[in-house]
Amino acid sequence: MGDVLAGFHAAWEFESDSVLIRYERGIRTPKLFQALGERRVPLEAIEGVTLTPGRRGTVVLRVEPRAGADPLIEAAAGQLKESGDPYRLVLPAERETLAEYYADELRGLLTESGKTERYLVAAPEAPLQFKAYDGKASFDGKAVSFRWSWTGASSAKWKAGDQSFPVAGLGGVEWRSPELFEGYLRLLPRDIDASAGGAAPAVPQADQDPAAVVFGLGYGPVHESLPFAAAVLAAVRERGASTPVPVPVPAPRRDPADIAERIRHLGELHQQGLVTDEEFSSKKAELLAEL
Repeated sequence: MGDVLAGFHAAWEFESDSVLIRYERGIRTPKLFQALGERRVPLEAIEGVTLTPGRRGTVVLRVEPRAGADPLIEAAAGQLKESGDPYRLVLPAERETLAEYYADELRGLLTESGKTERYLVAAPEAPLQFKAYDGKASFDGKAVSFRWSWTGASSAKWKAGDQSFPVAGLGGVEWRSPELFEGYLRLLPRDIDASAGGAAPAVPQADQDPAAVVFGLGYGPVHESLPFAAAVLAAVRERGASTPVPVPVPAPRRDPADIAERIRHLGELHQQGLVTDEEFSSKKAELLAEL
């Protein structure tokens, strides 16, 4: 095909084996689209095509990805708003005939359906990071790291220490949208010994779980945390049946430069009156004890 159909916030290029979606970077373009940039969707990842009336004199062309084909959609688990659906192309109503033509052409090329055994749409590439309410999350492609914030992290997380989770020890990711109440990103460990039997351990609340970071107003926005979750999911799937390792694994906290930075930050909070003299002295002594 090779033709381009441009709509609001995106343009679709129809090729013989895929649809290349390029998202605009305009001020009104959803931030998630801007973060994604462009995505190539193989035809084998598409199960269907729909064309429906939109709002205010528009029509909506949408491709329906197969279950399991896209780590972004799997991580979102139905929580994306309609306006943030990366598989929707909104067009002026006067282009309905043209849109119907492309929809019919695309339908004629589809041959696959049902759940896929592997991801067919590429995940966002690492390294990725975002700032949560209680810490900073980073992913380098091999491990996920959580570095706790003095002002936001619970005492349980401070006691556990900063965390590093090798991909080999993960079984998945649970993402609860920051646009919902009590949003969070939780890392799920692999079942290391499924034959052990017994009841599964209770899962702590996200703000008490060292394997989770919590969101808040302005923290962990969708366009940062969802691509992050998708990238981790893709890495976990790629590992396949690799030998698991125990998680979580506390990250070293004895780096003098790290301790110095924490004490400096603590001092700034003390000067601003956000930390009492007693809290400052106690926490400083605790940090120095880690050296």
